[in-house]
Amino acid sequence: MRAVQYVTMRIDETTPSGAVELRPLSARSVVLSLLLGVHPPELPGRDLARAVESFGVGGSTLRAALSRMTAAGDLLRTDTGYRIGERLLERQRRQDDALHPRTRAWDGGWEMAVITATGRGPAERADLRARLTALRLAELREGVWLRPANLRRPLPDDLTAVLQPFTARPAQPARDLAATLWPLGTWAATARALLGHIARVEHPADRLTALAAALRHLLADPVLPPELLAADWPGAALRTAYADYQRELTAAVRRM
Repeated sequence: MRAVQYVTMRIDETTPSGAVELRPLSARSVVLSLLLGVHPPELPGRDLARAVESFGVGGSTLRAALSRMTAAGDLLRTDTGYRIGERLLERQRRQDDALHPRTRAWDGGWEMAVITATGRGPAERADLRARLTALRLAELREGVWLRPANLRRPLPDDLTAVLQPFTARPAQPARDLAATLWPLGTWAATARALLGHIARVEHPADRLTALAAALRHLLADPVLPPELLAADWPGAALRTAYADYQRELTAAVRRM
């Protein structure tokens, strides 16, 4: 079974809310957090410079980061500033989907994808696993991926060349199966710790770091039907916390 990637942080479980230690964001991460949070993902250079100042990124540090990011294709220069490059547009789409997942009522059916292609190298296999995980599928056994069929999204057309999609109704109780596919207790505990941390921090750089961690964690939320989750599942609360901050941050940047 593929391990789900979580936020890199320490949680002190000896305290009621779980003290959280997060690694500060780099200048690159600050810039991307700002640009990926606005639509369209583009800001004038002057506004970007003013915005990053409140997060502890000075002018020379910003210029160096922008130069490296432009050379790497992460950013593109415009007539007035910078916008994210083409390859990061998919990242923004995934982030938007993590905040506003498109779901439908669940009828008990499951999506199942069986990998049929053979002879693929390690890099191709790793890329396929990453794509299936991003689609919120989980690996039951090697080559067999599934999830409850409650998401409004088709599999990308190009994946049909390497796998066969099915619908299924497993004999195993759905809650038990979900618990074997995803470490739900771990995800929920981390989400609650992040919510507590977000409520405590006040410094702009600390808040941005905390909310960036929340967004990364939401990318790993399997978005299961409510019937398969605990009544106090913290996914919706974490989404609300991030969406509120995103609106606040975007409004502040647009006022500059």
